Amino acid sequence: MTYRVIQWSTGNVGKHAIAGIDRNPALELVGCFVSNPDKVGNDVGQLAGLEKDLGVLASNDAEALLALKPDCIVHTAWADTRLFEALEDLATFLRHGINVVSSSPVFLQYPYGVADTMAEPIIAAAKEGNASIFVNGIDPGFGNDQLPLVLTGISEWIDEVRCYEILNYATYNQAEVLFDIMGFAKPMDEVPFLLQPGVPTLAWGSVIAQLAAGLGIELDSIDEWYERVPAPFDFDVDAGPVPKGSVAGLHFELRGMHKGRAVVVLEHVTRLLDEIAPDWPHPTGHGGYRVTVTGEPNYTLDLQLLGTDGDHNTAGLKATAMRIVNAIPAVVEGAPGLLTALDLPLITGKGLVR
Repeated sequence: MTYRVIQWSTGNVGKHAIAGIDRNPALELVGCFVSNPDKVGNDVGQLAGLEKDLGVLASNDAEALLALKPDCIVHTAWADTRLFEALEDLATFLRHGINVVSSSPVFLQYPYGVADTMAEPIIAAAKEGNASIFVNGIDPGFGNDQLPLVLTGISEWIDEVRCYEILNYATYNQAEVLFDIMGFAKPMDEVPFLLQPGVPTLAWGSVIAQLAAGLGIELDSIDEWYERVPAPFDFDVDAGPVPKGSVAGLHFELRGMHKGRAVVVLEHVTRLLDEIAPDWPHPTGHGGYRVTVTGEPNYTLDLQLLGTDGDHNTAGLKATAMRIVNAIPAVVEGAPGLLTALDLPLITGKGLVR
């Protein structure tokens, strides 16, 4: 069976989603929404940097695209600074009876016990339209849901499950995220949006809640912790300049507490220079995701990322896109409502061998 798909955005994740849809023999791209008027009328293949035409022209006519009645919309539009607009877009798709896979808002990965109130309109819209929605990626997503839970399946007993992202973001060319939201290149005494109390839990609490559910435990609380280090000298990254003394390294944790101790932990180690904060965890290879399971026995699993262009950040964006694109058949065939990694079958690369 071939599933008819509309791509919603052609940005950092969207262009990789388009490439994945084109590669997947189970999927047919029938439309693409863009918000930039300069992109309207351009072939989607060119917008995605594929250097070929796909025979689908980008459009900013949302109603006309919804009227095509696709099996699924791949939603990768920006949501970090337009959260409520993005939620309304998702609800609109679902009320039209269209299934959705999305890379954001990330708390919808597993909102239960973390962001129930914000998820209620999405769940109601899915029931109204008898449609399904799956929100995922690499982090939050595969790197800290299916990957660690599969590893725990070969444990005798468990003391702690810890999921790391250990990456250098120097080539992540998204200034709004890097500087305005995460606070890099800002004064050390300035607390950015990402580190405001409660914001890390809104962004990644779904990870902790889903791991706890997968392990069958009740959490007492989700605790937040962070530390930062300054730039030792002036330097530039792809997104812009980083002055000496400004933030150049960020290390934070979300700790799921169970009976007075941390049992499920999300740990992010983000540098703009490889040599700073030598006491922080270091990646295997260029960078990626690590899972440690402490118990009997002890396990360490490293997922290294590297795109064919030699950049680990490209691989991270592509992994986010492929996580949702390759899940489309399972989501379309799944039960109506909000689906999580705990609800879906194993998603494989079926049909992707060249």
